[in-house]
Amino acid sequence: MKKLFTTLFAVLGIFTLAHAQQSKGVEFGVGVGYNGATVTNGNNQSTKSKSGFNVAISADNYFSDRWSLKVKAIYDQKGWANGYLKVGATTYTGVDYSLNYLTVPVMANWHFGKTRNWYLNFGPYVGFLLSANTTQYTGSVKEAFNTVDGGLAYGIGIKFPIAEKAKFYIEFDGQGGVADLFVKGASTDAIRSSRSALNVGLNF
Repeated sequence: MKKLFTTLFAVLGIFTLAHAQQSKGVEFGVGVGYNGATVTNGNNQSTKSKSGFNVAISADNYFSDRWSLKVKAIYDQKGWANGYLKVGATTYTGVDYSLNYLTVPVMANWHFGKTRNWYLNFGPYVGFLLSANTTQYTGSVKEAFNTVDGGLAYGIGIKFPIAEKAKFYIEFDGQGGVADLFVKGASTDAIRSSRSALNVGLNF
């Protein structure tokens, strides 16, 4: 898994350096969004989704009017609802998991439409676990989870000019995890995260 992410980021790094001299400017952004998160097991069975929110900052480095490289830093609320938790001989049911991450996607961004205000992006992400808690069990359960998550990020959105150098955006974005959330031995199945969000914000 580490080799996979190292390779992906190395490729994106080379791509960025190769186009550094062709950069046509950087667009920065801030935004907030409403999250719907869940997890799937090895049989692709999903749990009940859990609501949350995200707060993001971004930098979008343009190479042309159609292509850019977009990097985000996101405070991401993830998790799932109506799960279970085993602590010693006690099993808790109906447990809601709250997982907070710092998520960093690095995405190729394709701008399309007559005015290039529509965009579609895709690329890998890495998530760093900040905290892990449940509703039924007081105290952190962070030790049961891997500190790093990762997978594929993707999104589509549209920007509306509101000033000479400012645009309001609306976007849908998603994340599909490929890494097991739990440390070895904490779960009998591989558990992977899935998150979608509706976001709004400003680019400038």
